Amino acid sequence: MRVAVFSTKPYDRKFLGAANAAGDHELVFLEPRLTAQTARLAEGSAAVCAFVNDDLGDEVLERLAEVGVRVVALRAAGFNNVDVAAARRLGLTVVRVPEYSPHAVAEHTVGLILALNRKIHRAYNRVREHNFALTGLLGFDLHGRTVGIVGTGRIGVCVAQIMTAFGCRVLASDPQRSDAAIAAGAEYVPLEHLLAESDIVTLHCPLTADTRHLIDADRVKLLREGMMLINTGRGSLVDTRAVIDGLKSGRIGYLGLDVYEEETDLFFEDLSDRVLGDDDFARLTTFPNVLVTGHQAFFTSDGLHSIAATTIANLTAVAHSGPDAVTGPARVC
Repeated sequence: MRVAVFSTKPYDRKFLGAANAAGDHELVFLEPRLTAQTARLAEGSAAVCAFVNDDLGDEVLERLAEVGVRVVALRAAGFNNVDVAAARRLGLTVVRVPEYSPHAVAEHTVGLILALNRKIHRAYNRVREHNFALTGLLGFDLHGRTVGIVGTGRIGVCVAQIMTAFGCRVLASDPQRSDAAIAAGAEYVPLEHLLAESDIVTLHCPLTADTRHLIDADRVKLLREGMMLINTGRGSLVDTRAVIDGLKSGRIGYLGLDVYEEETDLFFEDLSDRVLGDDDFARLTTFPNVLVTGHQAFFTSDGLHSIAATTIANLTAVAHSGPDAVTGPARVC
């Protein structure tokens, strides 16, 4: 099967190429992001392989169908960027990677917690300037603190296991309770209770119509004064302006983000020689108690290997046995 791979970086070539070592597919690596303007680059391909910030809305899917694309393979777990109804109408098969390395995202989450708490990013810069003063670097013991985990899928469960090992009390909120989270020591409570009681809140739920701006101005008011908010899920789980107001008021004492709701034109690119036009993002980076990473929580060799292997397996199943060969959570539609 000929596959147009959009938003290609060197690591995509490496890991997808290795997963396709048998040569079952002709992978055409394309650097541009998939948009209505670039969809024509998929002409002659039976499938496209897309990433988290590629546009798979109605117009793009229409254009892909017009040039003969029948399969959309997402090399990601989330599919909030896909117009599923349009894909069904056009007869497109959409497959994804429902699981790769939950440990990768969970460990990055904990890395943000530790860095923010102990001001590691600030200490690193000070020492490089031969400033060894400790004033302003005071942290707190994680042991005995309350950590609220919103979303207890495999990533949330991993975070619960790690934070329990630190000696934290773990609260959880999810419409579907997880036996694994309970076994890890998590106590399920209503979301509002979790927000009010937690010293640290970390978001691991999917982005849906119900969870968009889950943390908005009203919920910021529920947060414990000076708490820590971490988002390694999807950017739009957080209302950026509400969070900025929370930082200014001191309600949010620490903020760690690996995702951002307007990240599409920012993340995964080197923009170091440009002036950013996003005023909200620029404002976020002025706070000394904010740490932002560029959607890298998934970015481990283990995670990329798993993503590539599942993506190629999905494409092979569809190519050899038809759309119905991919079942369960790996198939979106």
